[in-house]
Amino acid sequence: MTTITGTPTTPDSDPKQLGKVRKVIETKTFATLATTSPAGRPHVAGVLYDEADGALWVHTMRSSRKARSIATNPHVAVVIPFRKLPAGPPSTVQFQATAELVEMDDPRVTELLAAGELKTVSAHGTLDEPDGVFVRIVPNPTVHSYGLGVNPIDLIRDPLHTGARTVRLDAEVTR
Repeated sequence: MTTITGTPTTPDSDPKQLGKVRKVIETKTFATLATTSPAGRPHVAGVLYDEADGALWVHTMRSSRKARSIATNPHVAVVIPFRKLPAGPPSTVQFQATAELVEMDDPRVTELLAAGELKTVSAHGTLDEPDGVFVRIVPNPTVHSYGLGVNPIDLIRDPLHTGARTVRLDAEVTR
């Protein structure tokens, strides 16, 4: 179901759209992560992530603004941009989520590292950082996208009315 930007959306029941959203989340590695400070100030940072165990995993420093904010408020938002066309704005998948700080020696982390699931976020010496911590981000079930699963010509002709879609990650995919 295509929805109009700026109006309430009803989740799409199209299993193909759900599959496309899941594929973007699982195969991309860059996102922006929005947090809110204890003073109510928003902060957005670009992050590298790995998808594993139904969550996005990010590595950061415990002293970073995002980690300090997550420690006091676990409610975050994520936008995953990706290119479908060489021109125009990128398409996106975006959702609200719950984040938690996870210690480097937590069994969930050590198991994922041993299985090679966190290669993107464990490279570049991050595991040697004494202030390092992982962030586990669990998406809320309702996920929004822009430009994903939309005919590019329709998107170019009418970007305000054809680009936005909503799906539920917990919907069953029937084939």
